[in-house]
Amino acid sequence: MSQFFYVHPENPQARLISQAVAIIRNGGVIVYPTDSGYALGCQLENKQALERICQIRRLDERHNFTLLCRDLSELSLYARVDNSAFRLLKNNTPGPYTFIFKGTKEVPRRLMNAKRKTIGIRVPDNKIALELLEALGEPLMSTSLILPGNDYTESDPEEIRDKLEHAVDVILNGGYLSSQATTVVDFSDDEPQIVRLGSGDPSAFE
Repeated sequence: MSQFFYVHPENPQARLISQAVAIIRNGGVIVYPTDSGYALGCQLENKQALERICQIRRLDERHNFTLLCRDLSELSLYARVDNSAFRLLKNNTPGPYTFIFKGTKEVPRRLMNAKRKTIGIRVPDNKIALELLEALGEPLMSTSLILPGNDYTESDPEEIRDKLEHAVDVILNGGYLSSQATTVVDFSDDEPQIVRLGSGDPSAFE
């Protein structure tokens, strides 16, 4: 059964964040709040934890996983980003966007889209998520918590507990959230393309 932490959305308790990081480093799967509903996460290198997330969401190899980053300083290590794309990202992060880029060799192959060799990058505007990333000291492998058959991200932590308490290791309750997913912008070709309209304003990328 998973642990369930009530985390203050504005002043996350350092003790709870540290416990969550320890669970992630020990191979755990986490449910945590973002600026566009709840998400599933695990350590970047952990294959078994990734497989558990794929089972929860019933994902196949075409899925674009996302690296959740605390800021853009980690970007060039994992994604191929030119100057114009970087400027756009700098002006629109943190925020409810997922950006798709060609991945670098630092990204484990199993996380990249099998055909296109792309990876999603995201800097969330959520205090709990950012504190978690700061304490972890590396990007979190992440995907929106959209359960099979649904088109929206889960927004109620108590409902998530009912559905997933035997499938994940820890749930960070950061309160009731918006259920609208991120806006997805694909930078893997020459011009940015809006792949999915979500809670982020797309006008800067059109």
